Amino acid sequence: MSTKTIVSLALLTFVPISIAAERLEWGALIVFITSAIAIAPLAIWLSTATEEIAVVTGPSIGGLLNAVFGNATELIIALVALKAGLIDIVKASLSGTIISNLLLVMGLSMFLGGLRYKEQEFQPVVARVNGSTMTLAVTALVLPALVAYSSSTVNEIEISKISVTTAVVLMVVYALTLLFSLKTHSYLYEVGLSTQAEKADEEPAEAHAKPDLRLWLGILVISTIAVAVESEIFVGAVEEATAGLGLTPLFTGVILLPLVGGAAEYVTAVRVAVKNNMDLSVSVAMGSSLLVALLVAPILVLVGQAIGQPMDLSFNLFEVVAVTIAVAVANLISLDGRSNWLEGILLLATYVILGAAFYFNPA
Repeated sequence: MSTKTIVSLALLTFVPISIAAERLEWGALIVFITSAIAIAPLAIWLSTATEEIAVVTGPSIGGLLNAVFGNATELIIALVALKAGLIDIVKASLSGTIISNLLLVMGLSMFLGGLRYKEQEFQPVVARVNGSTMTLAVTALVLPALVAYSSSTVNEIEISKISVTTAVVLMVVYALTLLFSLKTHSYLYEVGLSTQAEKADEEPAEAHAKPDLRLWLGILVISTIAVAVESEIFVGAVEEATAGLGLTPLFTGVILLPLVGGAAEYVTAVRVAVKNNMDLSVSVAMGSSLLVALLVAPILVLVGQAIGQPMDLSFNLFEVVAVTIAVAVANLISLDGRSNWLEGILLLATYVILGAAFYFNPA
């Protein structure tokens, strides 16, 4: 049994602890901490189940499953928070997830991988395609904010219409990126094969059998339901707990929520980077950011309109600038298809600076 499995199983004990903390009213801070810890292993198991099912179903359906469930934890947390009316925190979590994936996840991967290997390589064409698509996504997120800040006559209804139109366009673009990556140019994205081969070499012979589809489908369903339950508990305590710690909703959404929801991506990206598979590591980090910008954000806009929570894409101007910086720095560093530990440090340093700015921002 791998260390990852042992740790994730041990952390599952926080699921009943967090439920007990909420039912027995142990305090918002304890509920917040225990539910946050409980979500992390559930996210890992949800991600692992998706990967195992993908092995059975093949690359096309497997790629689609990864696309749908790749950020399921973040989406579930955001939907629960949106339902609770925490729109500012939801918006902040979207920009925070993009920032953390591009700077924290990719930075850790390049740094830790670079400590073990002098220089690592990945396909620059994939990085360029992801970078270009990410630039479009950022443009779509920037424009509603620019309209709101540049015009004193624009009202919420017009911003809402712009956001809905943008959301539909982004979802169409995401569907086309799936067509590109899974069908017409799938050969560019076949970066997981070497990882599976390495995993097979490390595991005993009896572990090479094909995964049990029913078992992993069951784990996928159970993990998704458990994440939804824990998200309800987490979101119910987040405002009171973070206010007691002196944290603003902006910092909570941008920094704390992505750390809770993105545990699976962090573990996967860093683990494969240390195994010298930067192709897959960069794909996980940038692909997750694309999924949030092109699918998760539009879904939240449309769901918000449907349930009477006026979610739009008019982000805080500081968030827009931070996301733009993150995308620009990540694109510049990944452009040549090579990485080393210093480039990882540069990404991490940018993340720490932005994190400090969000922490001290009174907004």
